[in-house]
Amino acid sequence: MNDSNVVQAEHIVIKALENGVTIIGLTRGKDTKFHHTEKLDQGEVMIAQFTEDTSAIKIRGRATVFTKHGTIDTM
Repeated sequence: MNDSNVVQAEHIVIKALENGVTIIGLTRGKDTKFHHTEKLDQGEVMIAQFTEDTSAIKIRGRATVFTKHGTIDTM
């Protein structure tokens, strides 16, 4: 892989606190759209990354989000 193809972007960790937590990736650009969806069950963990295509991540359900800025619990 060429170094110019490597994305150096922020990572977050999402830990589901209940079954059916939905994680939705949102696109960058003029029109923000959903581009990727994942479902997690209780105890499952996902590592997500902001990229050239992903500008935001939406989380539905009870989860803990770990970032370099701190920890956030969803309601």
